[in-house]
Amino acid sequence: MLIKRRGFIQMGSLATATMMMPKFLKAFEKPNYVPAGNKVVVVLQFSGGNDGLNTVIPITNDIYYKERRTIGIAKDKALGITTDVGLHPSLTAFKGMYDDGSLSILNNVGYPNPDRSHFRSMDIWHSASASNEYVNTGWVGRYLDAQCKGCGKPTQALELDDMLSLALKGVDNNGLAFKDPRKLYSNSKEKFYKDIVASHTSTEETVDYLYKTMSETISSADYIFQQSKLHPSTQAYPNTSLGKDLKTISSLILSDINTKVYYVSLGSFDTHAGQENKQKKLFDELNDAVKAFTTDMKSNGRFDDVLMMTFSEFGRRVSQNASNGTDHGTANNMFFISGGLKQKGLLNEMPNLADLNDGDLKHKVDFRNVYATVINKWLGVDDKIVLGGGFEKMGFI
Repeated sequence: MLIKRRGFIQMGSLATATMMMPKFLKAFEKPNYVPAGNKVVVVLQFSGGNDGLNTVIPITNDIYYKERRTIGIAKDKALGITTDVGLHPSLTAFKGMYDDGSLSILNNVGYPNPDRSHFRSMDIWHSASASNEYVNTGWVGRYLDAQCKGCGKPTQALELDDMLSLALKGVDNNGLAFKDPRKLYSNSKEKFYKDIVASHTSTEETVDYLYKTMSETISSADYIFQQSKLHPSTQAYPNTSLGKDLKTISSLILSDINTKVYYVSLGSFDTHAGQENKQKKLFDELNDAVKAFTTDMKSNGRFDDVLMMTFSEFGRRVSQNASNGTDHGTANNMFFISGGLKQKGLLNEMPNLADLNDGDLKHKVDFRNVYATVINKWLGVDDKIVLGGGFEKMGFI
């Protein structure tokens, strides 16, 4: 094909201009797909009751080593963050985030009159209720109700799981649970479901609710799938369950989908026996997946607007048991990860191992204070409406 002289000169000039483009202009070649200020929360649940004392370790506390003669993590193996505190050896990325100011640690988190049942304690954390209350809605679900009254958008809270947790169930709005956007989309396109929705004529309240939920799920599946394809993450993630889930979450965050809360779980941390190897395996998976996710958020300019927070339904007892494990306990620690933290590092004192309640840690911080802080300060919704009462806000965000 012949190129006219004028066209050739124009092409040459364009190429030269591109090569000579100043570096500060080249920075605009990769667009920020999502405007700054679009806040997102990623809730990471440590299912089964993670042992907080072997996560954030009191490396100079004699009581800790006396009560954990075989499972206590030696000072020279822990990742020191202060002269008295270290992290589990597998949490190298968390140590790096602590050092660069993008990790906060809150100790002694729990609630009055703790329950040591997995199911009941998890219900309390999910519903944000008192231990003597039974509530059938969750704190994220009620957040949806408060900021989205009757809007019918389950995509504003997504859980990477096969079943929806109580945490994401509201009165008028629920979140949506799925493992893979493509599979969700494919299943929603089956003729069977479309025919059911199309033939709906009942006015009975319960039946109408079920049809409404199915219709919303079908429309949401299409929206989620299309958004997930807009800017798929190019970051390398580990080929683990949590790695895959966080990569899916990343692709959705980068697409500017309307989702404000993502919910994902890792477990089981129920380490009654052989705790050392079990916890290490889970923390290896956690560390590698979170490292990839935070790298992804930073490289795409989203780290300041994304808050990841971890929790577990309870901690473990201070003393190890006869099976080189730990039994169900009470208070625990939480991690907060973001480029937008206002308070960094250790937010409060380590657990007092000399002042226990029948061998268990005493909680100092009500977990609902954390929820109130996140709902009000990060998500911009009245926490009193969501939590049904006033809880003290904290200053880490």
